[in-house]
Amino acid sequence: MDFAETARVTELREHMWAFLDERVRPAEPVYWRDFSAATIPHRISPVMDELKAEARRRGLWNLFLPDEEFGAGLSNVEYAPLAEISGWSPIAPEAINCSAPDTGNMEVLARFGTPEQQERWLKPLLAGEIRSCIAMTEPGVASSDPTNIACRIERQGDEYVITGRKWFISGAAHPNCKVALLMGLSDPDAEPHRRHSLVLVPFESTGFNVVKQASVLGFDDPGSHCEIQLDEVRVPAANIIGEEGGAFFIAQARLGAGRLHHCMRVIGMAERAISLMSERAKERVAFGKPLAEQGVVRDQIARSRVEVEQVRLLCQKVAWLMDTVGGREARTEIAAIKVAAPNVACTVIDRAMQVHGAAGLSGAFPLAQMYAYARAVRMMDGPDEVHLETIARRELRREDGHR
Repeated sequence: MDFAETARVTELREHMWAFLDERVRPAEPVYWRDFSAATIPHRISPVMDELKAEARRRGLWNLFLPDEEFGAGLSNVEYAPLAEISGWSPIAPEAINCSAPDTGNMEVLARFGTPEQQERWLKPLLAGEIRSCIAMTEPGVASSDPTNIACRIERQGDEYVITGRKWFISGAAHPNCKVALLMGLSDPDAEPHRRHSLVLVPFESTGFNVVKQASVLGFDDPGSHCEIQLDEVRVPAANIIGEEGGAFFIAQARLGAGRLHHCMRVIGMAERAISLMSERAKERVAFGKPLAEQGVVRDQIARSRVEVEQVRLLCQKVAWLMDTVGGREARTEIAAIKVAAPNVACTVIDRAMQVHGAAGLSGAFPLAQMYAYARAVRMMDGPDEVHLETIARRELRREDGHR
């Protein structure tokens, strides 16, 4: 395995840090001051458009896409340290057009979309002109088992008619969100993994309504996590992605990279937590000496460094496997990092909150919001339990004595 940094990545990494320090972090107070989740769609600060324009000017755009026709042409190993840097700020991923769920949706459209679908939806997504969402999970079923998904997609002539409810649909309240990639039940009589299809549903469609939103541990994300009601929504048959019954294959192709990207970003978030914890420990004095000289605090800082280094190495291994053998062959390792990285991030952020005392729980520092996001990642793209089951099945299939 080779994780050596290429000259191009070294240059891009330097540009990323400069962009973060010079433009993104100074813009955070303005962004959050202007942000409002009081209405659907949300109000998003115009500073984001300024950041996007600057990111494009600096060549920090669509870094996640390995396909040179559409993106930067970086491998997963090359993208990993850049995604990690973006994890230092909650607004950086959107600023460089590398935020979920758009990244996964762009990958799907680039790989499976028709030329017409790419023209209408992929191009404006690549340009950062619109945003999108992935509508999979539902309130009426346990969506950790996606064979339960019940939202109906019925073919009627040259159209599909869609009826059902979706919830925890990330980004659906963003004012620029214009299309949903919706997974629904198209053939109830087929075998379980061929019953579902993936279709493009424009937000402007009659009968498509974002009805309410949910906060996560009290925080509102830009775009939120919404419930969507679909009442006999009609879309052209040409809006299907791939073939009827092909949703599971496409979803797995999409989710592998998406899970890895989440992990890359939460590692960056954990690094920021270590930085904040260390700064606080050097500044605060208790019992006659700085916290940084207290053994219990030094232990927390040291353990955090060890754990972050471990998950970073696993993340790099997963990225290398995806580059060399593909996501299907790397699915066990993808499951492992999807469990490990957000759990480590939660632990490290929790320690940082403890070192900050009561202030760590408040809005005076970003730690509480960081924790809410890292904790949510343990649910995103499948809960820990589903991934642990994947790992266990692999282990139990091993022949005795053979590793």
